[in-house]
Amino acid sequence: MSDSMFSVQDRVVLVSGGSRGIGRSLAEGFVERGARVVIASRDAATLEQTSREISKGTHPVTPVVCDVSQPDQISKMVETVVEKLGRIDVLLNVAGINVRKRVEEYTVEEFDKILDINLKGAFLVAQQVGRKMIAQRQGGALINIDSLNSFRPLKGVQPYAMSKAAVSAMTRGMAMEWGEHGIRVNAIAPGFILTDLTKKLWSDPTMQAWNDANCPMKRLGQPEDLIGTAVFLASDAAKFLTGQVIYVDGGITCGMQWPIPFDNPSLSR
Repeated sequence: MSDSMFSVQDRVVLVSGGSRGIGRSLAEGFVERGARVVIASRDAATLEQTSREISKGTHPVTPVVCDVSQPDQISKMVETVVEKLGRIDVLLNVAGINVRKRVEEYTVEEFDKILDINLKGAFLVAQQVGRKMIAQRQGGALINIDSLNSFRPLKGVQPYAMSKAAVSAMTRGMAMEWGEHGIRVNAIAPGFILTDLTKKLWSDPTMQAWNDANCPMKRLGQPEDLIGTAVFLASDAAKFLTGQVIYVDGGITCGMQWPIPFDNPSLSR
């Protein structure tokens, strides 16, 4: 980095949900900037492949298997990271799932699974990492992945929207309690991001037209669009910023778009 204020060189970064999608892109972004990165997810084979593909330079990526819906696995993950790398400086709390259905169609099992991973899992990962950071007495940065659903819920994803609204509150609450330890807790709320899991949805021409009509930047986000914000929040450039949710969404939460034609004098007055 030409400006050390934004450097994450040699920082130990744990990325939950780091084997694919947004988590993988964020992990790779930190690897490229000299961080010592650990990625965690449920599938060992995918983890190993991702760690090989994104490792660069002198710090190979460390894979750790962890299902964040299982509290004992979270404890083991955090202990493994500290044992191997000595500390944790940054947490990227990414792991999450979604099921699209009408409210009345969700089963109890589906509801529990979404909340277990998106909310309870996120809380327990942050809690375990926060305990280590407090003991380290060196501060730290926790970055939760929120959603634009916490600003304005979409149809068909009610349990997901509920979980992300709770993540917003969790972010602010943890920031209040841990600020005295020099630990900053913030969140990134992505807009509509094109990943392997969302390609089918956004291949629909109707969905594409809707996004073009409502997103001021007239495009879908890419996972790499989130890297700059994450690096900023993890760096000393954000050392007095905590408890905030930053929407990286191409402006889609700026306001409501409506089809008034500016070139029609009778409608533009």
